[in-house]
Amino acid sequence: MKAIPKKLIRAVSGAVPEGIALLFTRIALAGIFWRSARTKVEDGSFLTIKDTTFFQFSDAPFNQVPILNGDLGAYVTTYTEHLLPILLLLGLATRLGALGVLGMTVVIQTFVFPEMAVWWQTHILWVAMALILIVRGGGIFSLDRLIGHRLG
Repeated sequence: MKAIPKKLIRAVSGAVPEGIALLFTRIALAGIFWRSARTKVEDGSFLTIKDTTFFQFSDAPFNQVPILNGDLGAYVTTYTEHLLPILLLLGLATRLGALGVLGMTVVIQTFVFPEMAVWWQTHILWVAMALILIVRGGGIFSLDRLIGHRLG
């Protein structure tokens, strides 16, 4: 009877199951930031930032972010929210991409939506996924693993 649980544990804790879990974590986290990025650009364009995005970053609560408010905040946020999900999806520089997403989440939680309800409903999940990817990397189904990148 004891052999069955050990076999089951080995079956679900190997490199392939971990790689699948990390792949889904990368896809989930990338999807959140990609969808946010796409709301900031003109429909039908790749990186043409909407006028409303510039307005959003010059108005509360987005203008509360030190240095990154106004036009600079709109550019940096829009481009970063496009780049980091691509890195995560591909599993390329996974730890760096996840660190960037973690940084963005901390900035959003601290300056834009500091309410604890937002933390417990949303941001804690983003932080958890980012930390998993920072600690474990992209897994076996990542470009990092394919090219032998140490930071992936």
